[in-house]
This record gives sequence, structure tokens and C-alpha cells, in this order.
Amino acid sequence: MKVRVLVRLKPGILDVQGAAVKRALAGLGFAEVTDLRVGKVIDVELGAATAEDGRARVGEMCQRLLANPVLEDYTIEMADDLAPRRAVR
Repeated sequence: MKVRVLVRLKPGILDVQGAAVKRALAGLGFAEVTDLRVGKVIDVELGAATAEDGRARVGEMCQRLLANPVLEDYTIEMADDLAPRRAVR
């Protein structure tokens, strides 16, 4: 079973990396960017009997290691929720 975790800083938490990327984009001529926040994507493949069991286990992983619940919010997406990804080069 494939699960994707999206981790983002909570609203109100200063995103230093996002601010740096926004400034760099403006310097490259992308001045229309009004806000930018950087997060992380974690793809997990695990053996679980049901989708509910898989979601629960990944939720435990997020609480204990994958996300800092004080500073970050996370979203768990099951494989059925995931759109196919196309590489852009």
C-alpha cells in the first residue's frame, strides 16, 4: 500500500526557506509570486491489512518522527487519492 505524507509549517510559523525561494524567484523575474511556503513530501510503502490500518500507522509515524506536531501540519494521502505524477524536464 502506498501512502504520501505532505508536511507543511503551520500558519504563523516563519518559513525562512520559503522566503528565500520567493526572493530568488523575484530576482529571476517572477515578481508575480505573492506568497510561497516550502514543505516536504514523504512517500511510504507499507504492508497493511486495510486502508484504515495503513492510515492509522502512518499517522503514528507522523506523530512520532515524520512531522513536528508543534510546528508542522501534515496530510496523509492514500494511493487511491494520488494523481499520477509526470516528470517535467
